[in-house]
Amino acid sequence: MGPRTILDILDLTLLDGGASEADLRGLCDLANQILPAAVCVFAEQAPVVSSMLDDKISLSLVAGGFPVGSSSPAEISEKIEEAVAMGAEEIDCVLEPRQDADFPNEDDLGILIAMREASLGVPLKVIVEAPMLDERSLRAVTRMALAAGADFVKTCTGKRGECSVEHARLISFEVRRHFVTFGELRGLKLSGGISTREKAEFLIASVNSVDETIIGPDRLRIGASSLVDDLIGGGLGRN
Repeated sequence: MGPRTILDILDLTLLDGGASEADLRGLCDLANQILPAAVCVFAEQAPVVSSMLDDKISLSLVAGGFPVGSSSPAEISEKIEEAVAMGAEEIDCVLEPRQDADFPNEDDLGILIAMREASLGVPLKVIVEAPMLDERSLRAVTRMALAAGADFVKTCTGKRGECSVEHARLISFEVRRHFVTFGELRGLKLSGGISTREKAEFLIASVNSVDETIIGPDRLRIGASSLVDDLIGGGLGRN
């Protein structure tokens, strides 16, 4: 698997609320050279980033709380609507996990529906924080997110654990199951601790061992901030 294949599905990420305009300019300069699928930043940084980003790159905005997601459907709706108004071409949003035995329940479904309705017309990536969930909860919340209309289920924020091969396989299975059951093609975003080409390739292979159709930027993404250095040997990488 060549570096270009991974760059084509990469969400180049800088989630730093204190990032300066120079930091954001550096992110966009790098993105414009390597042409990832998307650049992912906080919604309030959209005006700066959108003015510098190549039109071929999607602007993905994080809304509704990060890394801890809001538990208020009204707040989530408001923040996502603001992000869409700021020019978001994709939305990343955390569904905050709970350790309760009934997770996910109707309240969580209400949050997911709020995410979908507020982002209608824009691809929605729901972050489920897989490292914090057992297998039952991860399968259940992935099914619920897909049923609510999420375009991608994202493994985690990377702030509370890393993406494992098992997480990738479980979510891939549920994405495949959703297609078999409902005929709807959905996607998976791998994120959390993916800093080397070797790990990225291993996770992608794990996904494709479950469903070989989960390929390309419409079905598969990788969220990373440091992976680029390994992909291009540091020549264009971030310091």
